[in-house]
Amino acid sequence: MNQDPHPTDGVQPAGDAGGAPADPQAPASAPPTRRAKFADALKHPVALVAVAAFVLLALQWYEARTGMASLQQELARRIAESDAYNKESRHLARQAQEVIKDVELKLVMLETRLAESQSQQVALEALYQELSRSRDEWALAEIEQMLTIASQQLQLAGNVQAALTALNAADNRLSRSDRAQFIPLRKLLAKDIERLKSLPFADITGISLKLDNLIAAVDTLPLAFDERQQGAPRAPPGRAAAPPEGFWARIGADLWSELRQLVRVSRIDQPDPVLLSPGQAFFLRENLKLRLLNARFGLLQRDEQNFREDMRVAQAWIARYFDTRAKTVQNAQAQLRSFAGTALAIELPSLTSSIDAVRNYKLAREKPAR
Repeated sequence: MNQDPHPTDGVQPAGDAGGAPADPQAPASAPPTRRAKFADALKHPVALVAVAAFVLLALQWYEARTGMASLQQELARRIAESDAYNKESRHLARQAQEVIKDVELKLVMLETRLAESQSQQVALEALYQELSRSRDEWALAEIEQMLTIASQQLQLAGNVQAALTALNAADNRLSRSDRAQFIPLRKLLAKDIERLKSLPFADITGISLKLDNLIAAVDTLPLAFDERQQGAPRAPPGRAAAPPEGFWARIGADLWSELRQLVRVSRIDQPDPVLLSPGQAFFLRENLKLRLLNARFGLLQRDEQNFREDMRVAQAWIARYFDTRAKTVQNAQAQLRSFAGTALAIELPSLTSSIDAVRNYKLAREKPAR
């Protein structure tokens, strides 16, 4: 039996817990580390559950922390935005308040102006009514004046044309008013206008002007005696005296010529000789002018009897004392004959109904005003 070359000196090596001898070639084991311990701990299910729960809690905590951070950031952003919105809202609120104040002031001004405009409208309506009433009164006053003028022209001067002009002017004035209240007045005016138009026309103004021209031409009318003197017959040429010879012959011719001038024998067709001195010729012309003036006055007064008598006397004087062979005398006689045939005795209508209607209408308008 072989012996151990390395004696242990009676020392028995330590074996394992079961008493088995230790492997002399096995190295000595190191003490267990934390990682080994942790690895050993992980082998137990409870530890695994705990670790998993811890990990979940950690993840949840991390997520919660991260969510809280983002929530804080979002909350801070929202708060900042809310502050900005609040500031803007306050600014807008102030602006709105200022606008409301301005609107209130404008509303007060508008209400004031509305009240003023309403009062002005009331005043304008009253003024318009007053002006309308005054305009109607003025129109009625003008129409009454026109009718009065027409009546005076008819009654005093017998001038139908002037009366027609006044009536037409009154009717035109009523037509411009364009009021239904004036229709009865216009009907009365229309009746008066038709009555005047139906009257026989006598140109009083034209005849009066022609008489004035004839009166002015009386001084130029040649007298019949003057015309006979100018147209007296002369000695026939065959019976003319021979040219005188000698001194005594010339003296005798001159005396004979003078004697012939002293006495003149002429034939007069009229029974009474028309021998008028210059003074008588002057008074004849003046009396003829007076007759024509009286005829003109009777014409204007429509005195037909006196007018015709003056025309007759004037025609007789012209035919007797004036040269009827002269053209001017013939024209004067023709005018007098045409004047004598004018009808002056015309029954002129009265405008009393129209004038009374206008006055009654004025009184009816004045009663409510009082």
